[in-house]
Amino acid sequence: MLRGFQLFGLFSRISILNEMQYRANFFIQVFQSALTLTTGLIVMNVVFSYTQTLGGWTHSELLAIYGVFFLMSGIVGALIFPNIWAFMEDVREGRLDFILTKPEDAQVLISVRQLALWRLVDVIIGVVVLAIALTQIGQQGSWLQALAFGTALLMGAVILYSIILIASTAAFWSVRVWEMMEMIGSIFQAGRWPVGIYPDWLRLGLTYLIPVAFAVTVPAEALTGRLTPQTLLFTFFFTIFLAFISRKIWFYGLKNYTGASA
Repeated sequence: MLRGFQLFGLFSRISILNEMQYRANFFIQVFQSALTLTTGLIVMNVVFSYTQTLGGWTHSELLAIYGVFFLMSGIVGALIFPNIWAFMEDVREGRLDFILTKPEDAQVLISVRQLALWRLVDVIIGVVVLAIALTQIGQQGSWLQALAFGTALLMGAVILYSIILIASTAAFWSVRVWEMMEMIGSIFQAGRWPVGIYPDWLRLGLTYLIPVAFAVTVPAEALTGRLTPQTLLFTFFFTIFLAFISRKIWFYGLKNYTGASA
Protein backbone atom coordinates (compact mmCIF):
# COMPACT_ATOMS: atom_id res chain seq x y z
CA MET A 1 0.00 0.00 0.00
CA LEU A 2 2.78 2.44 0.99
CA ARG A 3 4.69 1.53 -2.15
CA GLY A 4 1.61 2.36 -4.20
CA PHE A 5 1.43 5.86 -2.71
CA GLN A 6 5.13 6.35 -3.38
CA LEU A 7 4.68 5.37 -7.02
CA PHE A 8 1.66 7.64 -7.29
CA GLY A 9 3.70 10.56 -5.95
CA LEU A 10 6.52 9.86 -8.41
CA PHE A 11 4.28 9.54 -11.46
CA SER A 12 2.22 12.57 -10.37
CA ARG A 13 5.30 14.78 -10.32
CA ILE A 14 6.20 13.62 -13.82
CA SER A 15 2.63 14.20 -15.05
CA ILE A 16 2.54 17.69 -13.53
CA LEU A 17 5.78 18.62 -15.29
CA ASN A 18 4.35 17.37 -18.57
CA GLU A 19 1.01 19.14 -18.07
CA MET A 20 2.71 22.45 -17.24
CA GLN A 21 4.00 22.54 -20.81
CA TYR A 22 0.41 22.95 -22.01
CA ARG A 23 -0.94 25.65 -19.70
CA ALA A 24 -3.56 26.68 -22.24
CA ASN A 25 -5.35 23.46 -21.27
CA PHE A 26 -5.98 25.03 -17.85
CA PHE A 27 -8.04 27.86 -19.35
CA ILE A 28 -9.86 25.43 -21.62
CA GLN A 29 -10.73 23.27 -18.62
CA VAL A 30 -11.89 26.29 -16.60
CA PHE A 31 -14.15 27.35 -19.48
CA GLN A 32 -15.60 23.86 -19.90
CA SER A 33 -16.19 23.45 -16.17
CA ALA A 34 -17.74 26.91 -15.85
CA LEU A 35 -20.05 26.17 -18.79
CA THR A 36 -21.10 22.83 -17.28
CA LEU A 37 -21.67 24.42 -13.88
CA THR A 38 -23.69 27.32 -15.29
CA THR A 39 -25.84 25.04 -17.44
CA GLY A 40 -26.52 22.75 -14.48
CA LEU A 41 -27.46 25.62 -12.18
CA ILE A 42 -29.82 27.08 -14.78
CA VAL A 43 -31.57 23.72 -15.19
CA MET A 44 -31.76 23.33 -11.41
CA ASN A 45 -33.30 26.78 -10.97
CA VAL A 46 -35.83 26.09 -13.71
CA VAL A 47 -36.85 22.84 -12.00
CA PHE A 48 -37.22 24.53 -8.62
CA SER A 49 -39.30 27.32 -10.10
CA TYR A 50 -42.07 24.70 -10.30
CA THR A 51 -41.53 22.87 -7.01
CA GLN A 52 -40.11 23.33 -3.51
CA THR A 53 -38.50 19.89 -3.29
CA LEU A 54 -37.33 17.21 -5.71
CA GLY A 55 -37.48 13.68 -4.39
CA GLY A 56 -37.48 15.12 -0.87
CA TRP A 57 -34.38 17.27 -1.53
CA THR A 58 -34.52 21.07 -1.23
CA HIS A 59 -32.76 23.41 -3.63
CA SER A 60 -29.81 23.89 -1.25
CA GLU A 61 -29.52 20.15 -0.59
CA LEU A 62 -29.57 19.44 -4.32
CA LEU A 63 -26.81 22.00 -4.69
CA ALA A 64 -24.79 19.87 -2.26
CA ILE A 65 -25.32 16.86 -4.53
CA TYR A 66 -24.15 18.95 -7.47
CA GLY A 67 -21.04 19.91 -5.53
CA VAL A 68 -20.26 16.27 -4.74
CA PHE A 69 -20.89 15.40 -8.39
CA PHE A 70 -18.35 17.99 -9.52
CA LEU A 71 -15.86 16.87 -6.89
CA MET A 72 -16.17 13.21 -7.88
CA SER A 73 -16.05 14.12 -11.58
CA GLY A 74 -12.72 15.82 -10.95
CA ILE A 75 -11.35 12.78 -9.13
CA VAL A 76 -12.48 10.40 -11.87
CA GLY A 77 -11.31 12.71 -14.66
CA ALA A 78 -7.93 13.42 -13.10
CA LEU A 79 -6.99 10.06 -11.61
CA ILE A 80 -9.09 7.18 -12.91
CA PHE A 81 -10.05 7.66 -16.56
CA PRO A 82 -6.60 8.82 -17.80
CA ASN A 83 -4.98 5.68 -16.39
CA ILE A 84 -7.71 3.37 -17.67
CA TRP A 85 -7.56 4.89 -21.17
CA ALA A 86 -3.76 4.43 -21.17
CA PHE A 87 -4.14 0.83 -20.00
CA MET A 88 -6.60 -0.05 -22.77
CA GLU A 89 -4.32 1.55 -25.36
CA ASP A 90 -1.39 -0.46 -23.99
CA VAL A 91 -3.38 -3.68 -24.38
CA ARG A 92 -4.41 -2.79 -27.92
CA GLU A 93 -0.85 -1.88 -28.96
CA GLY A 94 0.78 -4.75 -27.06
CA ARG A 95 2.70 -2.40 -24.76
CA LEU A 96 1.36 -3.91 -21.56
CA ASP A 97 4.36 -6.27 -21.66
CA PHE A 98 6.55 -3.44 -20.39
CA ILE A 99 4.31 -3.07 -17.33
CA LEU A 100 4.15 -6.80 -16.63
CA THR A 101 7.93 -7.14 -16.61
CA LYS A 102 8.33 -4.51 -13.88
CA PRO A 103 8.95 -5.72 -10.29
CA GLU A 104 5.77 -4.02 -9.08
CA ASP A 105 2.10 -4.94 -8.91
CA ALA A 106 0.84 -4.46 -12.48
CA GLN A 107 -2.60 -3.27 -11.39
CA VAL A 108 -1.04 -0.60 -9.19
CA LEU A 109 1.25 0.53 -12.01
CA ILE A 110 -1.53 0.90 -14.58
CA SER A 111 -3.62 2.79 -12.01
CA VAL A 112 -1.16 5.52 -10.97
CA ARG A 113 0.81 6.42 -14.11
CA GLN A 114 -1.28 9.37 -15.28
CA LEU A 115 -2.57 12.53 -13.63
CA ALA A 116 -4.73 14.91 -15.67
CA LEU A 117 -3.76 17.96 -13.61
CA TRP A 118 -6.22 20.45 -15.06
CA ARG A 119 -9.21 18.19 -14.33
CA LEU A 120 -8.59 19.00 -10.66
CA VAL A 121 -10.32 22.29 -11.48
CA ASP A 122 -13.57 20.34 -11.06
CA VAL A 123 -12.48 19.27 -7.58
CA ILE A 124 -11.96 22.91 -6.58
CA ILE A 125 -15.31 23.93 -8.08
CA GLY A 126 -17.00 21.05 -6.27
CA VAL A 127 -15.58 22.16 -2.92
CA VAL A 128 -16.73 25.76 -3.51
CA VAL A 129 -20.24 24.64 -4.51
CA LEU A 130 -20.40 22.39 -1.44
CA ALA A 131 -19.37 25.27 0.83
CA ILE A 132 -22.09 27.49 -0.66
CA ALA A 133 -24.69 24.72 -0.32
CA LEU A 134 -23.86 24.05 3.33
CA THR A 135 -24.01 27.78 4.07
CA GLN A 136 -27.48 27.98 2.50
CA ILE A 137 -28.64 24.92 4.39
CA GLY A 138 -27.31 26.39 7.62
CA GLN A 139 -25.57 23.12 8.37
CA GLN A 140 -22.84 23.59 10.96
CA GLY A 141 -21.49 20.11 10.46
CA SER A 142 -19.89 17.98 13.15
CA TRP A 143 -16.59 16.14 13.02
CA LEU A 144 -18.65 12.95 12.76
CA GLN A 145 -20.42 14.21 9.65
CA ALA A 146 -17.10 15.30 8.16
CA LEU A 147 -15.63 11.87 8.86
CA ALA A 148 -18.67 10.14 7.35
CA PHE A 149 -18.44 12.37 4.27
CA GLY A 150 -14.73 11.71 3.77
CA THR A 151 -15.25 7.97 4.23
CA ALA A 152 -18.22 7.89 1.85
CA LEU A 153 -16.33 9.94 -0.74
CA LEU A 154 -13.32 7.62 -0.58
CA MET A 155 -15.51 4.53 -0.87
CA GLY A 156 -17.39 6.11 -3.77
CA ALA A 157 -14.11 6.69 -5.61
CA VAL A 158 -13.01 3.08 -5.00
CA ILE A 159 -16.39 1.81 -6.21
CA LEU A 160 -16.16 3.82 -9.43
CA TYR A 161 -12.55 2.74 -9.95
CA SER A 162 -13.53 -0.91 -9.52
CA ILE A 163 -16.45 -0.68 -11.94
CA ILE A 164 -14.37 1.16 -14.55
CA LEU A 165 -11.49 -1.32 -14.16
CA ILE A 166 -13.87 -4.27 -14.57
CA ALA A 167 -15.28 -2.73 -17.75
CA SER A 168 -11.81 -1.95 -19.10
CA THR A 169 -10.61 -5.54 -18.73
CA ALA A 170 -12.85 -6.34 -21.69
CA ALA A 171 -9.89 -4.96 -23.67
CA PHE A 172 -8.18 -8.31 -23.10
CA TRP A 173 -10.81 -9.93 -25.34
CA SER A 174 -12.15 -7.13 -27.55
CA VAL A 175 -10.84 -3.99 -29.22
CA ARG A 176 -14.22 -2.24 -29.09
CA VAL A 177 -14.18 -1.21 -25.44
CA TRP A 178 -14.07 2.55 -25.97
CA GLU A 179 -17.82 2.77 -26.53
CA MET A 180 -18.46 1.02 -23.22
CA MET A 181 -16.23 3.46 -21.36
CA GLU A 182 -17.93 6.42 -23.00
CA MET A 183 -21.29 4.95 -22.01
CA ILE A 184 -20.16 4.72 -18.37
CA GLY A 185 -19.08 8.35 -18.52
CA SER A 186 -22.46 9.36 -19.93
CA ILE A 187 -24.38 7.38 -17.30
CA PHE A 188 -22.30 9.00 -14.56
CA GLN A 189 -23.84 12.33 -15.58
CA ALA A 190 -27.06 11.11 -13.98
CA GLY A 191 -25.30 11.55 -10.64
CA ARG A 192 -25.97 15.29 -10.63
CA TRP A 193 -29.49 14.42 -9.47
CA PRO A 194 -30.47 12.28 -6.44
CA VAL A 195 -31.04 8.69 -7.55
CA GLY A 196 -34.34 8.62 -5.68
CA ILE A 197 -36.03 10.68 -8.39
CA TYR A 198 -35.51 8.01 -11.06
CA PRO A 199 -37.83 5.07 -11.85
CA ASP A 200 -37.19 1.86 -9.91
CA TRP A 201 -35.45 0.04 -12.78
CA LEU A 202 -33.11 2.96 -13.44
CA ARG A 203 -32.47 3.50 -9.74
CA LEU A 204 -31.35 -0.12 -9.42
CA GLY A 205 -28.98 0.32 -12.35
CA LEU A 206 -27.54 3.53 -10.90
CA THR A 207 -27.05 1.78 -7.57
CA TYR A 208 -25.52 -1.56 -8.51
CA LEU A 209 -24.48 -1.58 -12.19
CA ILE A 210 -23.00 1.92 -12.50
CA PRO A 211 -23.06 2.84 -8.79
CA VAL A 212 -23.68 6.57 -9.08
CA ALA A 213 -25.75 6.37 -5.89
CA PHE A 214 -22.76 5.30 -3.81
CA ALA A 215 -20.38 7.71 -5.53
CA VAL A 216 -22.46 10.90 -5.30
CA THR A 217 -25.74 10.59 -3.41
CA VAL A 218 -24.34 8.79 -0.34
CA PRO A 219 -21.56 11.37 0.30
CA ALA A 220 -24.13 14.15 -0.14
CA GLU A 221 -26.39 12.40 2.37
CA ALA A 222 -23.49 12.40 4.84
CA LEU A 223 -23.08 16.17 4.53
CA THR A 224 -26.78 16.96 4.79
CA GLY A 225 -27.43 14.70 7.76
CA ARG A 226 -29.47 12.14 5.80
CA LEU A 227 -26.99 9.27 5.91
CA THR A 228 -27.88 6.34 8.16
CA PRO A 229 -25.29 4.04 9.77
CA GLN A 230 -26.87 1.13 7.88
CA THR A 231 -26.30 2.81 4.51
CA LEU A 232 -22.70 3.65 5.38
CA LEU A 233 -22.05 0.08 6.54
CA PHE A 234 -23.62 -1.38 3.40
CA THR A 235 -21.51 0.98 1.28
CA PHE A 236 -18.40 -0.29 3.06
CA PHE A 237 -19.18 -3.96 2.33
CA PHE A 238 -20.19 -3.14 -1.25
CA THR A 239 -16.85 -1.35 -1.72
CA ILE A 240 -14.90 -4.34 -0.42
CA PHE A 241 -16.92 -6.67 -2.64
CA LEU A 242 -16.33 -4.67 -5.83
CA ALA A 243 -12.64 -4.18 -5.08
CA PHE A 244 -12.28 -7.94 -4.59
CA ILE A 245 -14.22 -8.77 -7.77
CA SER A 246 -12.28 -6.25 -9.86
CA ARG A 247 -9.01 -7.74 -8.60
CA LYS A 248 -10.10 -11.26 -9.54
CA ILE A 249 -11.28 -10.17 -13.00
CA TRP A 250 -8.01 -8.29 -13.50
CA PHE A 251 -5.97 -11.45 -12.88
CA TYR A 252 -8.31 -13.49 -15.07
CA GLY A 253 -7.87 -10.97 -17.88
CA LEU A 254 -4.09 -11.09 -17.56
CA LYS A 255 -4.19 -14.83 -18.18
CA ASN A 256 -5.83 -14.10 -21.54
CA TYR A 257 -3.37 -11.38 -22.54
CA THR A 258 -1.22 -12.62 -25.41
CA GLY A 259 1.15 -9.65 -25.59
CA ALA A 260 3.00 -8.08 -28.48
CA SER A 261 4.50 -11.39 -29.56
CA ALA A 262 1.12 -12.83 -30.53
